[in-house]
Amino acid sequence: MEINKLNELLGNIDIYLLDQILKGRFTKEMKILDAGCGEGRNCIYFLNQGYQIFGIDANPIAIQMARIYAQTIQPDYDIQRFQTATVQDMPFHKGAFDVIISSAVLHFANDEKQFFKMVDEMMRVLKVGGIFFLRMATGFGGIQETSPNLGDGVYALPDGSERFILTEELLEKIELRYGLSSLENPKSVLVHSQRAMGVFVWEKAKN
Repeated sequence: MEINKLNELLGNIDIYLLDQILKGRFTKEMKILDAGCGEGRNCIYFLNQGYQIFGIDANPIAIQMARIYAQTIQPDYDIQRFQTATVQDMPFHKGAFDVIISSAVLHFANDEKQFFKMVDEMMRVLKVGGIFFLRMATGFGGIQETSPNLGDGVYALPDGSERFILTEELLEKIELRYGLSSLENPKSVLVHSQRAMGVFVWEKAKN
């Protein structure tokens, strides 16, 4: 396939989400929510291939763009599947989705309280047996030890950003709290001496 055609099919997709697609993790029968979708960069492939993709974002302009992309790809697409909302307060019923995608969103939490509000809400709308894909900044690879702690789980990373990071302690806490079991070994991609980004793929085992 030519590069331009590949770009048209995939958009600017998270490479680690693409990895899950290539592994056959998702089916067209699943209802998939991109929680914090922005302009929909991780939705393009799903739209092109006829998946049941939904998205929310707090930025109304981003949602407007996601709706435009959706209708450009599928003229009859229900644009109400993309809604302006915060991750901690989503307009969906309990257990509405088979898959939740959270890519580069949770590390913008202001503190642990807000972090859990967002995860609580995602777990509310994810059905038992559903898949939770999470990508966020972590403290692994020595990053936590070399980054000044600004308090409430936020660290000044060597790359100059300030991020709420996922630590080993917090990882254990959320797995116990939500009954999450790994579908594959988690990974942290280390940009040497700058930051670490973790990728986690779980199955939800309880309400």
